Amino acid sequence: MPKASETERAVRLMQTAGVVRAGELASRGIHPMTLSRLLEQGVVERDGRGLYRLAGAEVSENYSLIQAAKRVPKGVICLLSALRFHNLTTQKPFEVWMAIERGARRPAVDAPPLRVHYFSGEAFTAGVEEREVEGVTLRVYNPAKTVADCFKFRYKIGVDLALEALRDTLKERKATVDEIWHYAEICRMSRVIYPYLEALD
Repeated sequence: MPKASETERAVRLMQTAGVVRAGELASRGIHPMTLSRLLEQGVVERDGRGLYRLAGAEVSENYSLIQAAKRVPKGVICLLSALRFHNLTTQKPFEVWMAIERGARRPAVDAPPLRVHYFSGEAFTAGVEEREVEGVTLRVYNPAKTVADCFKFRYKIGVDLALEALRDTLKERKATVDEIWHYAEICRMSRVIYPYLEALD
């Protein structure tokens, strides 16, 4: 029956994507009544405003990043959250640190908690990687750009953490000195980062 196949398609989509928007279900021909029925039956649960997932689904370490990517598709995961994603820190930030373009409206998001930073021009667009995680495309700054950003925001995250990120990125060979220098120039941090690179040389 059509309703049964809609239900199966909805469940399959959530199994693949983890978390979906109501609009994504509708675009695949799944009627809002089907979603309402799945909610009533306890098969699906609401995951904040406008997001849905299978009830009792196991939550991965990157789940909050996936939520943020769904809610703010033009944002870019940055700073502490990007360090964590690239395994360059043992810290587990409570909030998702996200960059959005200067002038854009601040996202009205109830979950996950976001710490929003406004970047402009090339400082926003440079160094963005698109990584597929559990069927969702995450936009995240690469390790070299993240190091440059950490120095730019060193008074918010701490100079020690910025220096640790620099050391670990080079040690783990996740970026070269030249790559870090390239993004430091874009972020206007070359003078700041130069003595630290010299000391590590």
